[in-house]
Amino acid sequence: MKGYVVSNFVGFLLCDEKGEVVEKVLFPKDPGELANRFYSLSRGEVVDEVRELCEKTRKLNFDVLVVEDPKIARMLVASGFQEVRVEGPNKVAKLVRARMLDLAVKLGYAQSEEEALSILQKVASDLSARKIVEAVEKRDLLVAQAVSCIDEVEKMLNVLASRLREWYGVHFPELGNVIKDHEDFVKALTIIGHRDNAKKPEVLEKLGPLRDKVTKVLEGSPSLGANVLQKDIEIMKEVASATLRLYELNEKLRKYVDEVMSEVASNTKELIGPVLGARLIALAGGLERLAKLPASTIQLLGAEKALFRALRTGSKPPKHGIIFQYPEVYRSPKWQRGKIARALAGKIAIAARVDYFTGEYIADELKEDLKNRIKEIKEVYKAPPKKVAEKRAEKRAPKKAKRTGGE
Repeated sequence: MKGYVVSNFVGFLLCDEKGEVVEKVLFPKDPGELANRFYSLSRGEVVDEVRELCEKTRKLNFDVLVVEDPKIARMLVASGFQEVRVEGPNKVAKLVRARMLDLAVKLGYAQSEEEALSILQKVASDLSARKIVEAVEKRDLLVAQAVSCIDEVEKMLNVLASRLREWYGVHFPELGNVIKDHEDFVKALTIIGHRDNAKKPEVLEKLGPLRDKVTKVLEGSPSLGANVLQKDIEIMKEVASATLRLYELNEKLRKYVDEVMSEVASNTKELIGPVLGARLIALAGGLERLAKLPASTIQLLGAEKALFRALRTGSKPPKHGIIFQYPEVYRSPKWQRGKIARALAGKIAIAARVDYFTGEYIADELKEDLKNRIKEIKEVYKAPPKKVAEKRAEKRAPKKAKRTGGE
C-alpha cells in the first residue's frame, strides 16, 4: 500500500491517495522549538518526528512512502524505511497544503486559523534571521568583499598617482620620466619635495634604490619645470602621503585575502592565486555557487556583457572572462588563449568543488595536470590557424599607391 508523507509547519502527515490524513506526528507548538526542527530539517539532520513517523507507518502496513523533498526521503531511509519515492510536487501534497490552516485546527495544533498563522509568522521570522546570520558568517563572502575593496583601492591609487605625476610634473617633470612605477614615484615625491632638495646627500640617502635614477636626472640639463612656492609643494606631499597610506592598505588587504583564501579555498588559491580566486568567488556569489557552476560558465565569468552582446548581434563570443588575468592565458598568443582558458576553467571547477565539499588538498596534482595540458596546447597549436596567418600577412604587406588620373 502506498502512503504520502506531507511535511509542513504542523508536522509530518501520512495521507492516503485521496489526501485523507491517516496518521500524524506533530511538531512542538513553541515557535523557538519549531524553528529548531525546521532548521535541522533544512540541514538534512534526522529529527525525532521522522523516526516516530517510520514506526507508526510500519504498523499501518504501508509498503511505499512518497515524499516531495529528497532530504526527507533520505531521512526516512536512514530511519529504516526501505521503499521511499520522490515525486514532487504530487497531487496529494497539493490537496493537503490547500487546506493546511483548517487541518491545523482539526488536528488540535491550534485553536483557530489566526493562531496557526501567528505561529507560522513567528517561525518564518526566526528562520529568516538564522539564515541571514549563517550567510553573513561565511568566510568566502568576507573574502569576496575584501577583493572588491582591493579593486576599489587600486582604482583610487591609479587616479591619484596619475594626478600627482601631472601636478608635480609642473615643477619637476624629469622625475616622472625616469621613475615609471607609480608607487616608487609617489615615494620619491614625498622624500624630495622641492626639486632643489634632490641634490642634498641626506635626501639621496633616503631614496635608497631610487637614488641612481634621481642622480641620472641631476646629471642632465637643468629642469624645465616651473618654480613653485613651498606651500604648493607641501600640499602635493600631503596628497602623496595619503596615497602611500593607500598603498600600505592595499598590501594589507592582499595579505588578508591570502590568509582567508587558505582557510576557505586552499586548492583554488594555489591553482590560480589568492586574488584571482577571490575575484571568481565574488563574481559567482560565493564558494558554494562557484563549486556548482560548470566549467564553461567559470571560463566566461566577468565577460557577461561581451557574451550577451555576441548573442544579441551574432558577433564572435568571448573566449575568456576574468581568468584572462592568469599569466599563462594573457601571455600566450591569441589563437591559444581560448584553449588554455578552457583547460584552466576545468581545473578551477574541480578545485572549487573539492574546496567546498571535502576540503581535501589536491592543488599540486591539479597544477601538474594543467601545466601538462598547457604544454600540449602550445606544442600542437604552435603555428597560428590559416585565417589568422593570412590576416597577419595582409597587415604586413605594403599598401599599393593609388594611381591618379594623370598617370
